[in-house]
Amino acid sequence: MAGTKALLMLENFIDGKFLPCSSYIDSYDPSTGEVYCRVPNSGKDEIEAAVKAAREAFPGWSSRSPQERSRVLNQVADLLEQSLEEFAQAESKDQGKTLALARTMDIPRSVQNFRFFASSILHHTSECTQMDHLGCMHYTVRTPVGVGVPPGVVNIVFGTGPRVGEALVSHPEVPLISFTGSQPTAERITQLSAPHCKKLSLELGGKNPAIIFEDANLDECIPATVRSSFANQGEICLCTSRIFVQKSIYTEFLQRFVEATRKWKVGIPSDPLASMGALISKAHLEKVRSYVKRALAEGAQIWCGEGVDKLNLPTRNQAGYFMLPTVITDIKDESCCMTEEIFGPVTCVVPFDSEEEVIERANNVKYGLAATVWSSNVGRVHRVAKKLQSGLVWTNCWLIRELNLPFGGMKSSGIGREGAKDSYDFFTEIKTITVKH
Repeated sequence: MAGTKALLMLENFIDGKFLPCSSYIDSYDPSTGEVYCRVPNSGKDEIEAAVKAAREAFPGWSSRSPQERSRVLNQVADLLEQSLEEFAQAESKDQGKTLALARTMDIPRSVQNFRFFASSILHHTSECTQMDHLGCMHYTVRTPVGVGVPPGVVNIVFGTGPRVGEALVSHPEVPLISFTGSQPTAERITQLSAPHCKKLSLELGGKNPAIIFEDANLDECIPATVRSSFANQGEICLCTSRIFVQKSIYTEFLQRFVEATRKWKVGIPSDPLASMGALISKAHLEKVRSYVKRALAEGAQIWCGEGVDKLNLPTRNQAGYFMLPTVITDIKDESCCMTEEIFGPVTCVVPFDSEEEVIERANNVKYGLAATVWSSNVGRVHRVAKKLQSGLVWTNCWLIRELNLPFGGMKSSGIGREGAKDSYDFFTEIKTITVKH
């Protein structure tokens, strides 16, 4: 059609070169519902090429000194920072999130990660022990398992899970897999990688509780809990989706929380006043909405959001995958809305009586990724945090990260941890050497 903007065509990046693919799949702009990009539909051939390139690049890259590799990572960080606006625009358009969030969190965080690990690799030490009575000394060395940045070191292959994903994780020359995603996909990865005894780091879903005691500072707690529930449309594995409020403050909290949620503006990603953009896909939007319908069928009450309030969008964005932040009450702990990961702008608010009760209820799901505790009682904060089955517990705050410390979940929320030491351990193999003199 005359005047139609040409679609963006992505290419695989293998052995330092951008390469076209024989077939492509459509990628949609979540804010309009229109195709804006075509992505390679890669398969085994592309994976074979990428693995070959990585294998050939590995000896040279792994033999470089930590100082050299640190310099390369810092250069990557510099390049990302120089093109921050371009990357933020691309991330917002691809994912549907607000441009403001991409500018202030996603891209700066990527820059920070590269700089952090560029520094971290310079400060690791090995272990050494002596056995004087046997005339022996023992020491450890760590050798890289994966590869890093010159041609062949980083390869990017696009495609679907069943085609390119399965070819990658089942390849005998891919020694480890770091995956972030859903539990069913992780189960498939585990099955395919098991015959090769691959190392796995799996960061999976969460059904994260916020526990709000009667002595909580609600002036700080409420805006933080709105943010923890609905930031990035609730499409963060660390988002709060179960809010337990002590009975004595339940009514006040609910009223103030709903008021604050209604002020959480949903708008097109480029709107600087928008707190939320569009969900990632039409299928996911329909899935999230289905949970609200099921809650209603169970007798729950919807206080704001889906089916209650009107969503106002420009004409061009009417077919976009937008949804208002939704608050549900009068729901049982056994409901799917309280046990399954929704991964959208939906949260449930329920009352509790005692500390022991709420700990048991908070732990009564298969997930164990993150939790937040709100209380001015320091003893209670430490006591509850210790008993919660969560890999991360924030108290009187949310999403404050320290990259030196472990990140990861318990139970069905994953295997392994990320962080300075944990990542170093995972992406290297340790070897013990004994020397008799």
